[in-house]
Amino acid sequence: MKRVLLLGKDGQVGWELQRCLPPFFRVFPFARKDVDLSSATTIRSAVHAVKPHIIVNAAAYTAVDRAEQDEAVAVAVNARGPEVLAAEAHAAGALLVHYSTDYVFDGQKTGPYVEEDAANPLGVYARTKRMGEMAIEDSGCAFLILRTSWVYGAHGHNFLLTMLRLANTTPALRVVADQLGVPNWSRMIAQATGAILLALPGDSDPRGGLYNLTASGQVSWHGFAEAIVRRGSELGLCPRVPVVPISTSEYPTATRRPRNSVLANEKLRTAFGISIPDWQSCLHWCMDDLAAARSLSRVP
Repeated sequence: MKRVLLLGKDGQVGWELQRCLPPFFRVFPFARKDVDLSSATTIRSAVHAVKPHIIVNAAAYTAVDRAEQDEAVAVAVNARGPEVLAAEAHAAGALLVHYSTDYVFDGQKTGPYVEEDAANPLGVYARTKRMGEMAIEDSGCAFLILRTSWVYGAHGHNFLLTMLRLANTTPALRVVADQLGVPNWSRMIAQATGAILLALPGDSDPRGGLYNLTASGQVSWHGFAEAIVRRGSELGLCPRVPVVPISTSEYPTATRRPRNSVLANEKLRTAFGISIPDWQSCLHWCMDDLAAARSLSRVP
């Protein structure tokens, strides 16, 4: 059974990977306190201890706005850490799986972004994630870079949980309506990752490379929030409060967000035969699970 070194086990995707990858792989999960991506020493120690066939990096510096004042740490975690991981993967003959972001694009394209489109990151977070991609691509290791977007789930800090909390505490929500993207359930990302790894007969499979891993369809943040509140009210997770559309200029942030960060997923489907459902279906499944879990927690 192949050994998988999993970094970022407590993150949204990492938490789900711990549940999706077994029993097909022997997973060795590490949290940030165990392996800090800003520390080459801890990275090397973990790789040498596990001797993995596959390294899955689900860890990152994801505080998009804080990164503007914390650039050195963002560079260390998002760029230098993956560079060290790639070097260790190359030395060990292991496959490196690394998650990246839609934010590497500037949002000026009118249609969905494909993997071959030129990156043009707008801020420190996006720039450091692109630096990590390039370090891996230049390392010589076998790799899969999986770009995704707007990650949410039942665990961690994310847009879904924030909207449910606000819907229960405020009379109305004001949400940006002029930024388009694709919401992605963390469990779907983990399950698709597992399917990809099972489809690869060897660590040097020619299908390695850069792929968009995303649900089908597209929506604005406002549309996403409306869908959350609508389904949440049906499940008793929140009241049906109004969701008011606002412009990006009405919600200023430290970092510019791309107006369009929709990712196309045809390349993934063609290479691995993986067809990912639309974002609405994934959202319903996630919220159904969330409602069931909350109901169980109230059982005496």
